[in-house]
Amino acid sequence: MRKTIALAVTAVALTGCGVIPGGQRSGSGSGEGGQAQQTTARTETTTAATTAPAAPQQTQVIASREASTTSGGQSGKARVDITGLKRQGRTATLTWTVTALDGKVNLHNGMGTATLDMTVSAVSLIDPVNAKRYRVARNGTSADSECVCSKTQGQFLENGATSSLYAVFAAPPADVTKINVEMPMIGVLTDVPIS
Repeated sequence: MRKTIALAVTAVALTGCGVIPGGQRSGSGSGEGGQAQQTTARTETTTAATTAPAAPQQTQVIASREASTTSGGQSGKARVDITGLKRQGRTATLTWTVTALDGKVNLHNGMGTATLDMTVSAVSLIDPVNAKRYRVARNGTSADSECVCSKTQGQFLENGATSSLYAVFAAPPADVTKINVEMPMIGVLTDVPIS
């Protein structure tokens, strides 16, 4: 009985979202039947969101640096706050925020490896003990593979605006507990702890 009710509610929710062919697409329906299906879909989504475990969000600043920036003809002053460098098996994920303190900060193509690279692919980890640089991971080995990192297309930060970014790297050896982080426009943040 419970499976039947759950399947019926899921079918109504998916039909209301337009996932099941012939179903109503969001914003295109009219009448009370469409409203009931949309309400059911919203209720189902809200219930799933409140019962699913929340993704861990790191907000504690573990390293910070301010710098004057110039990129793509845009000048400004920015602060980078690293909020996490977490080892997960064979990878390490770096998370950080950039806040514009003055002028305009160009994240659009200011942290990529080339002029038209609108990502943070030029950020790297530097292991001073083993004299090794870790570059952002890629999703393949071909020339057109993409970085496993944030996209920055269209991001020109005005005063007070903040952008949250991430990049994934190969994890340094387990005995490396602190590492340097090098960022274009910003410089090097030293002794960033790895958790």
